[in-house]
Amino acid sequence: MKPGAWRLVGNEERLFLVVAVFIGIYAGLAVVCFRLAIEAVRLQLLGSELAPDWWRTLLMPAAAGGVVAIMVNRVFPTVRGSGVNQTKAALYIYDGYIAFRTVVGKFLTCALAIGGGQSLGPEDPSLQIGAGLGAMFGRRFRLSREHLRFIPPIGAAAGLAAAFNSPVTAVLFVIEEVIGRWSAGVLGAVVLGAVASVVTEQWFLGDQPLFRVPDYHLVHASEMLAYAGLGLLGGVLSLVFVKGVVTLRPRMRALPVWTWYVQPVAAGLLIGAIGLRFPQVLGDGYAAIDGAMHDQFAWPVLAALCLLKVLTTTASFVSGTPGGLFAPTLFVGAMLGGAVCGLQRLVAPEITGPIGAYALVGMGTMFAGTLRAPITSVFMIVEVSGNYSIVVPVMVSNTIAYLVSRQFQRVALFDQLARQDGVDLPSMEEEREHRALTVEGVMRAADGITLAGDETVAQAAARAAQLSTEHFLVALPHGWAGISKTDLQALRKQVGDRPLAAELQPLAPPYLYPDQSLDVALRALGQRPLVPVVHRADGAQLVGAVALEDLLRAYRAAEG
Repeated sequence: MKPGAWRLVGNEERLFLVVAVFIGIYAGLAVVCFRLAIEAVRLQLLGSELAPDWWRTLLMPAAAGGVVAIMVNRVFPTVRGSGVNQTKAALYIYDGYIAFRTVVGKFLTCALAIGGGQSLGPEDPSLQIGAGLGAMFGRRFRLSREHLRFIPPIGAAAGLAAAFNSPVTAVLFVIEEVIGRWSAGVLGAVVLGAVASVVTEQWFLGDQPLFRVPDYHLVHASEMLAYAGLGLLGGVLSLVFVKGVVTLRPRMRALPVWTWYVQPVAAGLLIGAIGLRFPQVLGDGYAAIDGAMHDQFAWPVLAALCLLKVLTTTASFVSGTPGGLFAPTLFVGAMLGGAVCGLQRLVAPEITGPIGAYALVGMGTMFAGTLRAPITSVFMIVEVSGNYSIVVPVMVSNTIAYLVSRQFQRVALFDQLARQDGVDLPSMEEEREHRALTVEGVMRAADGITLAGDETVAQAAARAAQLSTEHFLVALPHGWAGISKTDLQALRKQVGDRPLAAELQPLAPPYLYPDQSLDVALRALGQRPLVPVVHRADGAQLVGAVALEDLLRAYRAAEG
């Protein structure tokens, strides 16, 4: 970038936000092209969705899998996987670098795979396409390393927002699962990128939501029991799905290299064979989700589609075919929710709400249980439905599914996939669940470390000599002072009969509070041997003190 360009935008912080808008616009355009490419491939390979030819249904997923296998293994080896972990790796390992070749490869292989009937979704690839475009813009504008690292997550939020037509969901997912920690500047850039992307996407494809959602209302309070049961079933099914993927994927990769070309073909044949009876399992399945929401399937069909989609998606993903897990997860959840509603109608029809509500809640339930993004899963359903009243059953069902999944699968899916690939990425879930070490748990009690400022130096020295502590805090009229036992004895020889407070200066802030983290305490210590810990409501009330050895002891105990 030319030096004069810096003056046009003022400074790099402003440039960072301007770049975020450009990333959003181009990511939105890319996702529009991606969706159109998937639809074009689907029409060419599978034909009409209403009446597909049997031979197309049987053979085209396998043919698409074979071509994709050659492309992935020979030309685009970096496009494997869903794209979420690759974006995290760009942030935490590669200083924001994603090769533009990866963007091209992801676009082509996923459009062919999903359009050709492989049981995967476009959202995760859209996320990586946006991240890759963002990385290209970051390099072009020559941003600093600090800002360049956060460019791929901005592009990821933009790509996901355009794919879902839901900016809030995209922002929350990227913040919750990719970045983890953020500053106001990063959050603002992520929001700008997501909004610009959605506006661009809606300019070309319209502002219609991803699904036609029927009106929701809670028929009876006891209906919450059905939603709780849906959460339990969703948690169990999430476990089956996740454990199937994380168990089979490394085993398939451990097979001879020549099988890497055959595995997507075999997965395609399995999908095609199932598709002869249940063509809804082919591709992303959005049309089937819409049909489930509007009561177009009997509950046994919904239950069968739910289980078969788990099977076909597992086959596609573990075979090495690039594509996403978002859409299949939502598909499984919608079918599961619809099946639960159908059973509820048989048992208690008078208290059963509309099937669309159960399908929506099921989508959030599977998202929370499979992808382990509980906050995103709630807001996603609220944003897609446009109805805040559905939030209560969503929260109940999602929470149960999340807890069941976490109880029996301790490592989240994306974290497990990264570790299988030999990449040690930070786990946002583990960081959330990690118990923070606080000052309250390591501080010394106030008794035995404090001296009165109104007593004489000699009296204070005499009392200090009887204590084992080396450093003391002295109460002053306005704050606290610190003094060591050695300095106190030297001071006694000079002015033993003077008040101790008259010889000391108050410690400069900051003081500590009991609820603060040890990281804050370490920075507050600086070169000081002891820092006072005071009550938040009364700064003159000492509740303890912290020394460096206290912090080290706590860290060693935590490691042990």
